[in-house]
Amino acid sequence: MTGAEANKALVLEAFDTLFNRRDYAAAARFWSPRYIQHSAHIAPGRDGLFELIRAAPAGLRYEHGLILAGDDHVMVHGRFSGSGRPAAWIAVDILRIEDGVLAEHWDVLQDEATRATSVSGLPMFGAAFPD
Repeated sequence: MTGAEANKALVLEAFDTLFNRRDYAAAARFWSPRYIQHSAHIAPGRDGLFELIRAAPAGLRYEHGLILAGDDHVMVHGRFSGSGRPAAWIAVDILRIEDGVLAEHWDVLQDEATRATSVSGLPMFGAAFPD
């Protein structure tokens, strides 16, 4: 497995562990204790991220789509649903990997469009519009 492939697998396992399984002890292995958070929606550091997920509804789910990696960065296009918001969030998460853990994060978030609100007539994530 190449470094890029290993980094993609790391990000996907980390996201599933935290967002879907909510296994905080296991998730701590994936996030650096010095984790740098650039998101406007999340308090600083690993603790800020973990507290956000602890406070989220039990139905929160993450699913990934396209994932790209180069050197020490991974970018993943995904959907966060079940958050209690009126629409799922479609996200592009950019992560910097250092010493085998997630060291830094940036994101771009947008409410998922429905068929009625999509000017392009195409879904933002996957091949179908949300129900």
